[in-house]
Amino acid sequence: MQKKLSFGQLLAIGFMLLAMFLGAGNTIFAPMVGQLAGTNTWVAMVGFLITGVGLVLLAIISLAISGGTVENLASRVGPKFGVLFSIALFLTLGPIYVIPRTTSVVYEVSIAPILDSTNSGSLILFLFSTVFIVLTVLLSLNPSKFVDRLGKIITPIFGTLLALLIIKSFITPMGSPNTPKEPYLDNVFFKGFVEGYYTMDVLAAFIFGGIFIKAIQNQGVTGKKETSIVFIKSGIITVIGLAILQLSLAWIGASSVDAIGYANNGGEVLAYSSQFLYGDIGLLMIGTVIFLTGITTNIACLSSVAEYFSRIFPTVSYRKWIYVLALISLGITNFGLATILDIASPILLLLYPLSIALIVLSFTNNWFKGRQAVYVGTMIGTGFVALLDAIKEAGFFVDSINHVFSFIPLFSIGAGWIVTGLIGAILGFVYTLFNQSDAEIYQMEESKEG
Repeated sequence: MQKKLSFGQLLAIGFMLLAMFLGAGNTIFAPMVGQLAGTNTWVAMVGFLITGVGLVLLAIISLAISGGTVENLASRVGPKFGVLFSIALFLTLGPIYVIPRTTSVVYEVSIAPILDSTNSGSLILFLFSTVFIVLTVLLSLNPSKFVDRLGKIITPIFGTLLALLIIKSFITPMGSPNTPKEPYLDNVFFKGFVEGYYTMDVLAAFIFGGIFIKAIQNQGVTGKKETSIVFIKSGIITVIGLAILQLSLAWIGASSVDAIGYANNGGEVLAYSSQFLYGDIGLLMIGTVIFLTGITTNIACLSSVAEYFSRIFPTVSYRKWIYVLALISLGITNFGLATILDIASPILLLLYPLSIALIVLSFTNNWFKGRQAVYVGTMIGTGFVALLDAIKEAGFFVDSINHVFSFIPLFSIGAGWIVTGLIGAILGFVYTLFNQSDAEIYQMEESKEG
């Protein structure tokens, strides 16, 4: 007989997932949207919430209905694509980007503001990042304790501190939203839409799937259907929390300009706003919030990536992968936050559209009877323009690419992949009308799985 979880247990699992998503690096984008968008903040945040929050729930549901892992979903395009896409995703969400970004943000918000001199900054960053990543390793060695450590202890602590800052910003506002600045003067919705990529939450949902399902099973839920139901219910709790927090952080940014001026990044917005609202104790409060959210995200990412690589390369144990990935993360962290963001931006502009396309395909799978050619066509169409956007973001051939491909609708605002992805899906479907074996193979595979 399957165990039925109480609302309190569902809440704890939902809070665990919220803690995994709401990392230190995740809190710096909405405040910056608020500062720059000003009176256009809420329009920008609609787009931001679609990619930064709404698609998270869809990603969770798509994983639940496709077997719980991103490999299962991506393999519908083809086995090799499934492996390559998953590896790229896990590396980005682990040692290449998220762990270094998170560690760097914790340093920038919690440590850098109290340094007397920047001359020793590199050494202090190295010492801090070493201690922080070692702590991450120690807490990642036993993933079965995640619900207790994250959902029941860490999340309520940082949630309470963050709530105090947010409530104070509403009760005694720092100011009013100012006139919008670039790049939020035109195409505000789509700018917010693309900015939501940088939260990494949709990609994170894909890599957290495996470890999240294990956490559910550790609570006594083992059936596939029951696990999927708990997965989705907990996911709803998570995205509600994410939406409330991101909107509140955007408000802090939008109302902060009169009090603290324009900041260089979202970390500065939070640090200076907290100090303005609560004095020096505000720095301690936001430092604690950033530290706790940072450690939770690092634990979740390091554990998820190590679990994945230990599964596809079983000759190396989970524990050894933890150590290897931690060392890579430590090395990249010490390039500094600005460099990390510059390196990762092109990667995100490639992976995010592909991930969104996979989510849409998983929900429309029955419409086209799961034909593989539709998956392939969509990935080619989406990936082609996403790759062009990534190349432009890296600073190569910008004018040439814009000139040659400007005929693609929405291309100038970074959303051309929607059009070409749809065209690829249609062409893939038309192909199957003349090659029925594609559908027949899929149906045979489905019947075997059933």
